[in-house]
Amino acid sequence: MRVSNLLANKGHDVATISQERNVTDALAILKERGVGALVVTGPLPPLVGILSERDIVRALAAKGAEALETKVADLMTKEVRICDEETTMASLMGLMTEHHIRHVPVVQNLTLVGLVSIGDVVKARLDELELDKKELLDYVSAR
Repeated sequence: MRVSNLLANKGHDVATISQERNVTDALAILKERGVGALVVTGPLPPLVGILSERDIVRALAAKGAEALETKVADLMTKEVRICDEETTMASLMGLMTEHHIRHVPVVQNLTLVGLVSIGDVVKARLDELELDKKELLDYVSAR
């Protein structure tokens, strides 16, 4: 299975935020969209960073309430690991495990085409296992 298969089921919608906005704005978007991370946009396409709930929690622990007025650019992760639609699920799982990340933007030809979370990967893998189970049961039943 490839990332393109996952996105075909999940969709290509990505929650984004400008690097110039503040953390309070980011929290509102995270809540409204029901997501755990935002792709950060800026002058360089397709993205300049990623901001996760974890980044915000760490900032709140370190700075208290003043973290809420911090610009997204100051908290975001700038070294973003990305994949493309041809990336295999095994490669994606390896990337996420090796770098301890939960969200990976999908970029194709310098265009942001999706965002994959660890939850999406687990769901896709469970769906694969369920299909394998069904095929094995069908095969055994046909004998």
